[in-house]
Amino acid sequence: MSDKLSRISALVLAAALLTLPACKDRNQSDRSPVQMPPILASATAAPAAMKETSMFTPLTDDVQVSPQITLDQVAAAKAEGVTLIINNRPDGEDPSAPQSAEIEAAAKAAGIEYVSIPVTHAGFSAPQVDAMIAALDKAEASGGKVLAYCRSGTRSTLLWSLAQAKQGQNPAELTRIAAQAGYDLTPIRPMLDALSGQAD
Repeated sequence: MSDKLSRISALVLAAALLTLPACKDRNQSDRSPVQMPPILASATAAPAAMKETSMFTPLTDDVQVSPQITLDQVAAAKAEGVTLIINNRPDGEDPSAPQSAEIEAAAKAAGIEYVSIPVTHAGFSAPQVDAMIAALDKAEASGGKVLAYCRSGTRSTLLWSLAQAKQGQNPAELTRIAAQAGYDLTPIRPMLDALSGQAD
């Protein structure tokens, strides 16, 4: 009797298995995709495209600095709203880099003003600081943006900070802004303090 029941149970199980959908190999292309819970799906989704950032380093909303720029980057500066390029690099420092006249010609062709205030490694002078102030004031009056460049952007940042200090800006705040942009004002901090103290 028990053997007969066992045979009946086996037949019932076999019939039940025959009614199930055929199982497909997990590597078959027509298998149904696994649905992840929404929270997991969002966590593993490909990140959205990152917003394009400027190739220049901002000090303020209207002033950017850069290492030596190329002629092609003049057009990029124009696209970013730059209306004045300030060159703080002396000609001949790197003969393979675009020289002042080349950048000036590219700037004028793009409709950008150009000023050369070369700073050698000998340091900064009062006329250089005054020229930087005049250039920045002119750009501000026109409502445009400024791009200043040298070999690495350091001299441009330092000269910008000296110009700001002479107009009464806080040296500590200037130091913070420069550090945030990746530049160190420590070598000229005494000059910043002195210029800031002379401001009206």
